[in-house]
Amino acid sequence: MKIVCGILITITLYLNGKHAWSGITKNMNPAETKMLSDIGLTEAFILPIGIVSLVICLLTIFPQTFFAGTLLNAALILLIMALALNTGNIKIALVEIPFLLLPLVMIWLGHPLKGK
Repeated sequence: MKIVCGILITITLYLNGKHAWSGITKNMNPAETKMLSDIGLTEAFILPIGIVSLVICLLTIFPQTFFAGTLLNAALILLIMALALNTGNIKIALVEIPFLLLPLVMIWLGHPLKGK
């Protein structure tokens, strides 16, 4: 199980790091920009979301802050899903379901480096 959680942490770090960096540097691909504008997020919100994603990466790495990082990750994904549903974009909300399950499974498995 520790190997599975390690793989999930690696996937989470990659995805959040990629989105954080593209949000902070404002170097997003057109699909990301369209998705964010479709759910009603303006460019003013992109930088704070990028910073939160970077904080999530840092919190997820360490066993002491792992729970807080994965909880923030789930909350951010849930926010995106809620905004998508608020604008009537069910497709985006449905696409986000596997990404919502990822941090929840990670919380269930626990950090692989945490001692028992």
